[in-house]
Amino acid sequence: MDKENRTDNIEMKTVAIIPAAGAGVRMGADRAKQFMGLNGRPLLSLTLERFQACAAVDSIILVVPPDDIDYCRREIVDRYRLNKVEKIVAGGERRQDSVRFGIEAAEGECGLVVIHDGARPLIEPYLIEKAVAAARKERAVITAMPAKETVKEIDREGYVIKTYDRKQVWLVQTPQVFRYEDILSAHQQALSEGWEEMTDDALLVEKMGIPVKVIPGSENNIKVTTPHDRELVRFLLNGK
Repeated sequence: MDKENRTDNIEMKTVAIIPAAGAGVRMGADRAKQFMGLNGRPLLSLTLERFQACAAVDSIILVVPPDDIDYCRREIVDRYRLNKVEKIVAGGERRQDSVRFGIEAAEGECGLVVIHDGARPLIEPYLIEKAVAAARKERAVITAMPAKETVKEIDREGYVIKTYDRKQVWLVQTPQVFRYEDILSAHQQALSEGWEEMTDDALLVEKMGIPVKVIPGSENNIKVTTPHDRELVRFLLNGK
């Protein structure tokens, strides 16, 4: 393959980074939430299955706790035949570190990077495809839902500082899609300059002055953080 064709192939390739290295302490369980059972199988396997079924995603890099790499390969990737999972890499102390490790593991062999929380198992392939398609026109794309309730900012004592216009407030989800070079540079700059409390990857590229396009997400695209979330996801999966 000549250099020009190889470059074109890389620019067209889309890699999904699935960070699933968190401890899930708010679940109050002795097992990380991404590995907890949901309808008889690990929650993480359901998330990965959605990306496996998405034609817009060429490969997946899974980021998990160091001690769980072998388990994930054996009991999730191999068992459920998730052959788009190209690499399983060890995560870091923070989500921010884990995502960076996943991006670095792509080694520049892609044009777009899709980042999606491992604990959002109800993501639909069509929404992933929609976000990727938008990212081929925009430099950065995130999914989000418009706020239904009024949002207020409060101080440490609990007093209201500011009330926001609900029409301009959106609740951010994943997937989020970026140009590979943009998101790699953003994470590297965050590391070198010590950016802390970066609650999502879009915030990193925003700090670099890159415009971020918002597209509608899904009400069912729930992040499993608490036992209540897990039961709600189970309810939606079973259609009851």
